[in-house]
Amino acid sequence: MTKTPTKPIRVVLADDHPIVRAGIRDALKEIPGVEVAGEANDGRAAIELVKSLHPDVVFMDISMPGLNGLEATERIVKAFPQARVIILSRHENEEYYWRALQVGASGYLLKKAAISELKTALQRVAGGEIYLSQEISTRLRNQLPLQRIAHARSPVEQLTARQREILQLIAEGQTTKAIALILKVSPKTVEYHRAKLMQRLNIFDIPGLVCFAVRTGLISQES
Repeated sequence: MTKTPTKPIRVVLADDHPIVRAGIRDALKEIPGVEVAGEANDGRAAIELVKSLHPDVVFMDISMPGLNGLEATERIVKAFPQARVIILSRHENEEYYWRALQVGASGYLLKKAAISELKTALQRVAGGEIYLSQEISTRLRNQLPLQRIAHARSPVEQLTARQREILQLIAEGQTTKAIALILKVSPKTVEYHRAKLMQRLNIFDIPGLVCFAVRTGLISQES
């Protein structure tokens, strides 16, 4: 009896650093049964690729221009529930990985992880499991109960999705007019959301918003 070939795991890579994407791509090519279907350099491009390519798994960086990985993940899992997302990040703070799980990510892997762990994470998430980096899992054993941490709300979660999106663009130096063009809304709508997010965060100047965006991972400190 002829054995039916196993369907490959189709993967999309989303990271704004081409060298990082190339490294992940090369690592994935060494794993049998894995196909890299496409690559994106920002959150919006990642969403469009998921829409057109229907991948099984998305490897998603957090700090990307225009639309960060956490916001993109939340939109992907809501619109395309068949696609599972693994956050691949350098951030080790618990605020990042709990936020990732809260928006619907199925895994969180540190970029410094070994290739063998990349394979493990991919296979487990593709199989329907949740995977946290070994280093993070070890750290969690001596911390607060998972349920308590998972339901804790960070300041950034108090903002609406639109407010977070506008905050990121402001912190990246975009003008009100430019933000309006990117989001396809009026400048007055941008100003309204900016006023609301400033009020909610109790931050009323652009430098303060930039500092907040960096601290919470909406943008990266890297140039």
